[in-house]
Amino acid sequence: MGRGSTSRSVGAFRAPLLAVLAAVLTVAGCAADGSRAARAPSPSADSPSPQETSDVDLCTSIVSHWSREVLDGRGYGDYQSMGMSGGQYDILREVVDAARAARRQGGQDIGMLMERQAREGCVAWYRSGGPGEGPWR
Repeated sequence: MGRGSTSRSVGAFRAPLLAVLAAVLTVAGCAADGSRAARAPSPSADSPSPQETSDVDLCTSIVSHWSREVLDGRGYGDYQSMGMSGGQYDILREVVDAARAARRQGGQDIGMLMERQAREGCVAWYRSGGPGEGPWR
């Protein structure tokens, strides 16, 4: 055998050996005592079921959050990087414009104004069809 034959034979067994070792360690880790604590408790009849978030509530939450960030100069990227649709971003721009105007006039509760306007904008947007409706459908 030549000098290179030893390294080739070791290299040929290395990848399958590492794959088997990784599989064994994964299975052994799943059977460890600590995994018993990770199991979720079974649901009981007395526990409340999770509530579904409406489209308007989700829209309001997203628009309110990013409106505050933009108003404070912490917004970033475009509407897609914020997880928003184009319609939600339009609402955000209106909310931020109104909040800036209120701030210039010395408004006290700008947060409540932003929340109310975000909700009103989202309600109107979903009343008219929301995402998936209109010319781009």
